[in-house]
Amino acid sequence: MTSSADAADAPAHTSPSAPTSSSSSSGHRDVRAELEGLTTEAFRPEHADIDRLPTLDIARLMNGEDATVPTAVAAQLPSIAAAIDAIAERMAKGGRLVYAGAGTAGRLGVLDASECPPTFNTDPAEVVGLIAGGPPAMTTSVEGAEDSAELAVEDLSALDMTADDVVVGVSASGRTPYAIGAVEHARALGALTVGLSCNAGSALAAAADHGIEVVVGPELLTGSTRLKAGTAQKLVLNMLSTITMIRLGKTYGNLMVDVRASNEKLRARSRRIVALATGASDEEIETALSATDGEVKNAILTILGGVDAPTAAHLLKQANGHLRTALAATHG
Repeated sequence: MTSSADAADAPAHTSPSAPTSSSSSSGHRDVRAELEGLTTEAFRPEHADIDRLPTLDIARLMNGEDATVPTAVAAQLPSIAAAIDAIAERMAKGGRLVYAGAGTAGRLGVLDASECPPTFNTDPAEVVGLIAGGPPAMTTSVEGAEDSAELAVEDLSALDMTADDVVVGVSASGRTPYAIGAVEHARALGALTVGLSCNAGSALAAAADHGIEVVVGPELLTGSTRLKAGTAQKLVLNMLSTITMIRLGKTYGNLMVDVRASNEKLRARSRRIVALATGASDEEIETALSATDGEVKNAILTILGGVDAPTAAHLLKQANGHLRTALAATHG
């Protein structure tokens, strides 16, 4: 049985109770042949004795493999940047960013989506992560879920997709039916689509408006795409969400001025951000944050713009949340 980590790119599963037939055997042979043509599935004979090496040597091998990933991502930067600009344009109109994937790819999408509310104060419905098989698939392999394009359509339909939304299909192989089904359905609705894979010439990239193919090559463990492919996907998802949020005015310089202070660490970070942005005294910072109900961006505007809290809120609304634009209005 395929591990949950690599379920996204596994061949179709057969129920234990299902009868064996010549058609199913033929189907498995076809999938096997397809997988053998993917770089992410390639066997590396030079590592056939890896289990006999000292632990330090294995660690060095893995570290060396991981070091190649940023270079592979760099080769796709123009495609990544184009996708980000298109995503930001849709989200500026009120659209949502939806990740859709299976196995490791799906988990990475859910992870990135779940980190946007505390980091950028987004509504939980603004950036959404869908994983084939639903929440249980975060920790357990849901048999056959990755093979269902219909399941992707159901999951997206539950979100009432519109043409302003964005769907990013994520799949290391670029052949996962769930990811491709999500992209095809979203594109048919007029939504923007992005296909992120780790194989060149993938069906996923071909199905999307923007194809991003980060070719990381064969894995240290044959077919274990939770390794280099997973790392590459995490790096790209970091870029998609973070730079989109920068474009939407969620930062001031490199400061997270929309951070949500939901715990003691983040409350301390909020005060530090206001201090870094304004150079104000602790007393001024406390006063500003108290007046703005802890909203960092608003507090900075009251200090740097010399306005009261209601005015700061009004100026930021007029500026669509862009602090620099709101600040310029206080000096104009």
